[in-house]
Amino acid sequence: MVIPTLTTERLILRPFVQADLNELAVIHQEESFWWYPLRAGMSAEQTAGFLQRTMARYGSDGFGVEAVIDRRSGDMIGWAGLAVPHFLPEILPAVEVGWRFSSAFRRRGLATEAGAAAVDWGFTNGGLGRIVSIYEPENVASGKVMERLGFTPFLTTTGALHGEEIVVTELKIENWRERRADG
Repeated sequence: MVIPTLTTERLILRPFVQADLNELAVIHQEESFWWYPLRAGMSAEQTAGFLQRTMARYGSDGFGVEAVIDRRSGDMIGWAGLAVPHFLPEILPAVEVGWRFSSAFRRRGLATEAGAAAVDWGFTNGGLGRIVSIYEPENVASGKVMERLGFTPFLTTTGALHGEEIVVTELKIENWRERRADG
């Protein structure tokens, strides 16, 4: 499967390339970017590993999160998209929609915009019948984005990193179609 480039009103979601490392490392070092689940920012070395794994999974999984580019400035402001949640094997097989934005770009509706674009592509072109999204209940903002996108909770479990509570939400294609029809 070819990883798409998606364009919304304010964003471009495009596959990561190795040349993104320096810009991504700056974003990843923000503690708040990775607060859920790491409780810390990532080092440049950790970011390099993240980037390599993400690009490798484009081929192995057929999905992977993408760089989010602000259309106005051309700057990378985070990442979003579809990926297989390998970190939570109890729900596999599954494809997750997720997002993370630099602190300067939060609370603007960008997560909803990026998430909607990824979900739409997953159901229309990605061959998916169900998409999940995962969050810690403390992360109220992400939970609200999932609600706006039509996701509903179906499982509460425990995360492997800190023993934190994790809520897994889902959106099935038939519910997505109903929401689109309702307009």
